[in-house]
Amino acid sequence: MASFNRVVLLGNLTRDIELRFTPGGTPVTEVGLAVNDRRKNQAGEWVDEATFVDITLWGRTAEVASEYLGKGSQVLIEGRLKLDTWETDGQKRSKLRVVGERMQMLGSRSGSSGGSGGGGASGGGGSNGSGESQRSSASPSAAGQREATPSGDSPAYNDSDIPF
Repeated sequence: MASFNRVVLLGNLTRDIELRFTPGGTPVTEVGLAVNDRRKNQAGEWVDEATFVDITLWGRTAEVASEYLGKGSQVLIEGRLKLDTWETDGQKRSKLRVVGERMQMLGSRSGSSGGSGGGGASGGGGSNGSGESQRSSASPSAAGQREATPSGDSPAYNDSDIPF
């Protein structure tokens, strides 16, 4: 029988991130995530309910999280569930946590300006990540606008059935 273990969570960090390293030098961090849910109760009133989830991030993902994220940061985590079990004072304990495999930073960094946000695309010149520099706009009046735009020659651009 096949199985599938995948979790996708969107929420806010409950504490600042502390980056640690394994004896082998691998970066690791434990983060807390608050995931809010809003639903109607039996009386028909809206009730907010928070679920707190512990997440472990490894490697470069842990380093990026510790560099750019802090308490209250909004983040999307994709990963898998893992059950930890241990024994304390003769009693067996267990805890379900998420091992984060992919992280997407959301929102904006507080106190930042311009295109210096973490993980997002920035406008203007600079490097595109492949070592090549981006071209700047051809005309001064087009500064801050995208260089390539659809020409509109195709009938698909004028199709009213496109939902966006």
